[in-house]
Formats: sequence, structure tokens, C-alpha cells
Amino acid sequence: MEPKFIPLSVPNFCGNERNYVNDAVVSEWVSTGGSLVPKFERAIADYCGAKGAVACNSGTSGLHLAALAAGVGPGDEVLVPTLTFIAAVNPVRYAGAEPVFIGCDDSLCMDPALVGEYLAAHAEMQDGRCVNKSTGAHIKALVVVHVFGNMADMPRLLEVAKQYGLIVIEDATEALGTRYTDGPLAGKMAGTMGDIGVYSFNGNKIITTGAGGMAVSDNEEYLAHMKHLSTQAKSDELNYKHDEIGYNYRLTNVQAAMGLAQLEQLEGFIAHKNEMYEFYRERLDGKHHYRILPFVGGVRSNKWFYSLCVEDSHPLRRDEIIQKLAAAKIQTRPIWGLIQDQADYPKNESYGCELARHYLDRIVNLPCSTSLTKEDAQRVVDVLLSL
Repeated sequence: MEPKFIPLSVPNFCGNERNYVNDAVVSEWVSTGGSLVPKFERAIADYCGAKGAVACNSGTSGLHLAALAAGVGPGDEVLVPTLTFIAAVNPVRYAGAEPVFIGCDDSLCMDPALVGEYLAAHAEMQDGRCVNKSTGAHIKALVVVHVFGNMADMPRLLEVAKQYGLIVIEDATEALGTRYTDGPLAGKMAGTMGDIGVYSFNGNKIITTGAGGMAVSDNEEYLAHMKHLSTQAKSDELNYKHDEIGYNYRLTNVQAAMGLAQLEQLEGFIAHKNEMYEFYRERLDGKHHYRILPFVGGVRSNKWFYSLCVEDSHPLRRDEIIQKLAAAKIQTRPIWGLIQDQADYPKNESYGCELARHYLDRIVNLPCSTSLTKEDAQRVVDVLLSL
């Protein structure tokens, strides 16, 4: 009998999704009106410990709103990671600014030491503004991505940002539920330590609304501006007057219904993710020229994705392993190509990206759905150990 397909990461609808969505349909509030969007915003803010939240139609639009609310615009530069999904970087360009690419540490997240080195060598403070000595641009913000649910080193990144007057935007699109358990930020959730944080509810995320996102902040001005921009910057509801360029970035009531049901199950999903990560780690880490990349200590991670690192001593290369797994009906994927190499970005400045390039050639992301069974995970293990 042909083996069943094991997907990389798929939604898990095992709670009240159908009931809540049906209620939204029966109420006839299925578009961007209705009571469930503000209810979902409040629920996410309360879960994360943020003052408020603004729902939007994707994590990407949330990052765009964050950049605009932070005042990022033409003539500015923003420090961004090179090892991430391109949606973390494109909103910088949407706002008219330019990214500067910074490399990662072994967590795959932006390395605070490299951020500090880059700024010490390439920037100077002028009248309270961090200025790039080569381009003359105002380096206004820092975009931190919590890669695969791992926590970036926020104490050190926040310290550097404070030293240079940078606004911190946390791309926590993969890290809903990741929180510090120890240290100076104990209890703080990914997405709530910078000035603005953004989550994603795409279909492959730990909870999903099909598509959607959420920006959170403790800054009421930022929250109000993001909400205003997300609803076409309408200043007069009755007469359709608009006071700046806005966007149709709203979440629908039906999506909010699904999100509320998913949020009820989030802690259970995280527990399952952690259990299955340990299952892989015990069977693969240090075996057959593989490593399972660890998550940083002092953190309860949502462990959204599991990263298998293929040692140079393995007889097969990364792409060959992915192909062998695909032939066995097991879906995996490589890590993203470095953003500095793509689209229009090769012309932008980059710094300290050697380790990111090292991991680029060696990472395989393993199946990690919140519904993944031990039987299926064992088949993944068995195939990997046979290669």
C-alpha cells in the first residue's frame, strides 16, 4: 500500500470553528463589520499582555501598518534580518525606506552583536538621530524577526536600539505564544517588548484565520493610527472623507470567528508542538550526521517549525534529502533564500551574513503540524535515518 502524504504544516480545526463561523453567517455580519473583529482584537491583546491590537488581513499588512505608524518613510533606513521570509522586509520598501541587512546568530534570529558592530562602525548620532555615515540616511527602526518561534535576544537588541534611538518592530508572525520564562523580560511575550509587534494567522501558522494578521502595541497613538490607516484613513464615516492615504487592510468578521475558536486551542497546540519537537530531537539530534537546532534557553517557545541541520559529513546535500523525502510522500522545505540576494535588494547594504549563508545550505524544515502524530513523525525519522 502506498504511504500516505505527510504535509509540512496544515491547519487544525478541532474546536469551535464551525460553530462560531456559522453564528457569524447567521448574523449576516460576514465582511469587515460585526462584533467579532473587536472581540478578537481584545482577546489577542489580553493573551499577549498588550494594551491593544489592530486586526488586519495579513501579517504583511500588519508590518506595513507598523512601519507607517512608526514614521518610517522616504529617506529612512531600517535594519532588518537577511534570514527571514521576504514579507518581513518588503513593507520597509512599501513605506519608501531602504533596508540594511544584518546576519543571524545560531538561533537563526538577528544577532545583536552584529547590530551593535554595524552601528558602531557605520552610524553616528546627529541631533538625537542615528545617521548612516555613508548614505546620510536616518536609520530609524529595527525589525526583529522571531524565526520559527525562536525568541530573538530581545534584552540585548532593545539595549542597542535604545542606545541609537531606534524604533523596534517585532515580526512575531511565527511566534504567537512564545514568551520569556527567565531573565529580565520573564513573562513577556514575543511581539510585546518592542514598540509594535505583528502576528500572522496564515494557513500554516500555529493558529489560522485562513489569512489575517494582528498588530499589537502599548502605544495608543500607534494603535489609533494603524486602525485609521487599515480602514482607508476615513475621517468622516458618513461623508466618506479621508485625511491621508489609507489601505483596505481589514479582517473580516468570519475570519475573526475562526480566530477566536483557534485562540481557545492555542496553548494545547503549543504543548503538542513542544512534545513533537522532543520526539524528533531524541531520535535525530546527533544521529546520522543530523542536528536538530535548539531553541534558546529561558523561553517557552511555540516551536512553530523544527529545523534539521544536515552536517557536512552527511553523504547527501540538503536538496537531495528534500527530494528523497518528497519521493517518500513527506513534505519538507529549505529555509528561505537570503533576502539580500533577491528582487531589487542586492543593491542594499548588508553586514555579517556569513552564518546565515551557512545555515541556508543546511536547514531542512520537518513536518510539524499541530495534528502531527507520533506514527507519522516516526516515519519521517525512519526515512531520514535510511538516507
